[in-house]
Amino acid sequence: MTSPGDPPPAPADSPVDAAVPEVSVDRTGPDGARITVTGEFTAEARRPVIREVTDLLLGGDPPSRVLLDLHGVTFLNSAGLSTVVQLHRMLEGRGAELELLVGTTVVARPLQLSGLWHRFHVRDERPPGS
Repeated sequence: MTSPGDPPPAPADSPVDAAVPEVSVDRTGPDGARITVTGEFTAEARRPVIREVTDLLLGGDPPSRVLLDLHGVTFLNSAGLSTVVQLHRMLEGRGAELELLVGTTVVARPLQLSGLWHRFHVRDERPPGS
């Protein structure tokens, strides 16, 4: 039983749950790492992505090449773009390279419209005609 002052419970399929991105890191060899972002790449993704890259850079064997896999991104806004720029600066300052792995127009279009498509090394893996 809830008291009158308690907020109502959020439904399991609420947009708040859907907006929380998943971030995972895999080492791809002695000098590489792959960071995979799944879900919405918005302000909510900034902290977990930056934390993972910081942990990589401060670890005992920091990578010289980082692949940011955006195949699973369902939405990308200016906060997500800003995070990509911040990652690039962090890695560049440590002598590491950032490569973006793009698989959908949802990600490609904001990168193109912002001019960032040409600023970064982008591996375009969108299906032909998309």
